[in-house]
Amino acid sequence: MKRTLSTTVLTTGALLAALGIPAAQAAEPAPRIDLRVLVVSDGGPATDAIAAELRTAGTPYTEIDLTRSDRLVIDAGYLADTVDGRDRAKFQAVVLPNDNPFPAGSAEMAALVAYEQEYDVPQVDAYTYARPEAGLQYPVNGGYSGSLDGARAEVTDAGRSGPFGYLDGPVPFEDNAPDVGESYAFLSGPAEGADFTPYVQADIPGTTRKGSLVGEYRHDGRRELVVTFVYNRHQQQFRLLARGIVAWMTGGVHLGASRNYFAVHVDDVLAGDDRWNSTLNCTPGDVDCTDPNATPDPIRMTPGDVDHAVTWQQEQGFTLDLAYNAAGSVDHREDHAGADPLADRLVDRRDAFRWINHTYTHAFLGCEQNTSVVPWRCATNADGSTQWVSRNDIADEIAHNRVWGQSAGLPLDDDELVTGEHSGLQVLPQQPADNPNLALALADTGVTWLASDNSREPGQRQVGPATTVPRYPMNVFYNAGRAAEQVDEYNWIYTSRAQGGSGICEDNPATTTCLPAPLDPATGYTEHIVPLERQIALGHVLANDPKPHFIHQSNLAEERIAYPVLDGVLDGYEELFASDTPLVNLRMKAIGAELARRAAWRTAVDDGQVTAYRIGDTVTVDAPAGVDVPATMPDGTTRSGTAFGQAYAGHRSGWTDPAAGPLTLTLPTSAAPSTAGGTDGSTPATDPAPDARVPEGVAEHIPPTGS
Repeated sequence: MKRTLSTTVLTTGALLAALGIPAAQAAEPAPRIDLRVLVVSDGGPATDAIAAELRTAGTPYTEIDLTRSDRLVIDAGYLADTVDGRDRAKFQAVVLPNDNPFPAGSAEMAALVAYEQEYDVPQVDAYTYARPEAGLQYPVNGGYSGSLDGARAEVTDAGRSGPFGYLDGPVPFEDNAPDVGESYAFLSGPAEGADFTPYVQADIPGTTRKGSLVGEYRHDGRRELVVTFVYNRHQQQFRLLARGIVAWMTGGVHLGASRNYFAVHVDDVLAGDDRWNSTLNCTPGDVDCTDPNATPDPIRMTPGDVDHAVTWQQEQGFTLDLAYNAAGSVDHREDHAGADPLADRLVDRRDAFRWINHTYTHAFLGCEQNTSVVPWRCATNADGSTQWVSRNDIADEIAHNRVWGQSAGLPLDDDELVTGEHSGLQVLPQQPADNPNLALALADTGVTWLASDNSREPGQRQVGPATTVPRYPMNVFYNAGRAAEQVDEYNWIYTSRAQGGSGICEDNPATTTCLPAPLDPATGYTEHIVPLERQIALGHVLANDPKPHFIHQSNLAEERIAYPVLDGVLDGYEELFASDTPLVNLRMKAIGAELARRAAWRTAVDDGQVTAYRIGDTVTVDAPAGVDVPATMPDGTTRSGTAFGQAYAGHRSGWTDPAAGPLTLTLPTSAAPSTAGGTDGSTPATDPAPDARVPEGVAEHIPPTGS
């Protein structure tokens, strides 16, 4: 045995010598590339947007702010070192504000250039002037410099076969305020002799040619993703391209995962929602509508509305979550000789939907309300302490509704709950603390996921055994079954007192849905409210935000005013994305779990408890026990011989329990590091990039206004 081993060693040595390969060179280990991005910021919106994308997805990054006098200096020792005898690159990608944000002859830029060449580390120029140093012609040479508000860019064939293959349509640029500049771009073609590939381009005004907005420049053994339009983290054009920017800079190998989510909860199913009264400017039946002439006029779905919802779901490939109040049906039967066609049809079609317990009567479960005053106040005891709805009353509301649902065969998850008006949780200003009996009742009834209102509490928190799931309220009102009612109430809320409105915008100028004049009752819904709500909801979808939206059963009744908004989101999404990037439609507990996993992962990364790197075709991730790891890898990546993650947007991604010891993934041979392009005769940029214009609507985000 010993003799055979000796022979093998001699034969290998002889072979190396015959090939002319020095033994020391052949044994040199492959470098370790840490899975972390270096973001060099100038305080502008573009680098801020990329950093926000990385953080939301869970991709570790280090930020150096060039505007700070106490910042770290970038040199060779900061970028690379040696670990266990192996060269280590501390960053897998570099993001700069532009192609060269440093002074002429900067040692820091020289260090970055050498680092990128040595380890084949790509560089993203977050927003740079089009110039030969970035592989492009100057815009004055037949290009364009100016606004792209309202323009429609497009992904090139190279972009679709490369990092932006998940897009299947145009890249629309926002134009939310016609009197405010929201975008600025430099459009031009590749410089003469440059190895430049456009990935996203737009028409050059006044010509039949197109200019690059995003493209890859390969030169001097380096690769740069050159972006020549400015953006912020909220704008649709960035949200559409953010995934591809990260995929390009990491080669599709990075920690963190991203999906496009959409879920819609329909509250008050089986109950009736009181209708807005356009004469009284309040909702009869509401505690704040005290006019003696106020007579409730409830809106309630019909069996035909159920059939329409089922058909709509089948056509859209989407599932609604119905949050039900069983007392609505029990009371209806008592008033209609035991008949309730709506409940019968819902029970018959129960498996078409997901169902959530919304409490039996939709009672207010916080403090006991004193409704003798407007606005209402919490009732108090003689000693001044707050009177709270009791533990037993809360538990009964939950349990009684659950029993009805179980007897009807609804496919419930008993650990999910939506309380009426999110009551029991704090409500400012009247009730600044949770009902202390709520947590006890949740424990009594086994509730572990509790809906909350994102407009009040955007973050998750614990309430006894339950974790909150923040929900986005859609501005399609619960007390409107018809478009004219919706417009009338919208006008009253969002116009000035002089125009007959509530004056909320005068009292709170930060309100983003304020109107300069009342909407036309005949056209205001379709021309203003629907486009606005569609854009807001689609913005959440594109931001890797799983939080559900909620509407009410009244919006599926009568004129079914919710569907134009929902269709706008779903149809708009289908136009933009390829079939391998579907909307993810989760139920409430799965959304809560996703948010909770993200929080745990973010804490581990922020606390320096995660180590991740790539050596050749092997990725190793070491994370704390009990913390799931999110990762995105190329198709063909395996873990212990089994395909890793789930297919999405051209990659494999998902959450993985590392179990015992570090997580080890094996990359496919196609994921070998790219070899940067050869020289095109140019030299690395030494002159800093000129300042590029940043319009007001980018520096200070202009939210959708529906105009």
